[in-house]
Amino acid sequence: MDIKTIQQILEMVEKGNLSAKDALVSLRNLPFEDLKVCKHDTHRVLRNGFSETILCEGKSADHIVHIVKSLIEKKMNILATRLDKKVAERIKASVEDAGIIDYHLLSRTLIVRSMGIEKITGRIGVLCAGTADMSVADEASRTAEFFGASVEKYYDIGVAGIHRLTSCLEKLQTLDCAIVVAGMEGALPSVVGGLIPCPIIGVPTSIGYGANLKGFSALLCMLNSCSEGVVVVNIDNGFGAACSTIRILKSLLHKK
Repeated sequence: MDIKTIQQILEMVEKGNLSAKDALVSLRNLPFEDLKVCKHDTHRVLRNGFSETILCEGKSADHIVHIVKSLIEKKMNILATRLDKKVAERIKASVEDAGIIDYHLLSRTLIVRSMGIEKITGRIGVLCAGTADMSVADEASRTAEFFGASVEKYYDIGVAGIHRLTSCLEKLQTLDCAIVVAGMEGALPSVVGGLIPCPIIGVPTSIGYGANLKGFSALLCMLNSCSEGVVVVNIDNGFGAACSTIRILKSLLHKK
């Protein structure tokens, strides 16, 4: 349940089109929805603007299918991350209208839209160093789009071929926020930070050979960036980077 739905219920009560008793029935599950295997936080969107996302990693296939089906039945928007293809196929097979299931294989994200979402003003750029980083970049892109942002993708523009980055520099300099994804030594956010003025969220990935240490080297490189104001999220955390940019854009919008 989102703010707009609650407002509509209250307006119906005010106008006499809905009884207080019926309104209470509609609002009784406001804090959370008890789905047996989890307590889905339906109140979160009112507190911080984000509906609760389903992190599928670590959950059993049965639990994931149950949670998604339950939320579909309640007409909720759904974002699920780290979802394997086989489980996504089980979800599609278990619902009446499989067409509402939007599963993206590379990012391992699933989206279901049962209600409209408020669009956020501003442009987010998602940059990634190499094709091997695209799964994390796509997780960021899909998350930002799910929460209402406009996303522009600039992929395979790593520092080993710096001319690829400079070829799109004019567009990059007009972005409102940038998510910069890189594995190996993780240099791209620092380079981008020296070239464009908007907030930059660095995302280290676990892509790289031995001393990359599954992304730890890239993480340390980004944390030690000499470009002013580059901030960093956890390794492979495209979701977290997208949510950071959504917070930034929303805070700017509220001050206008």
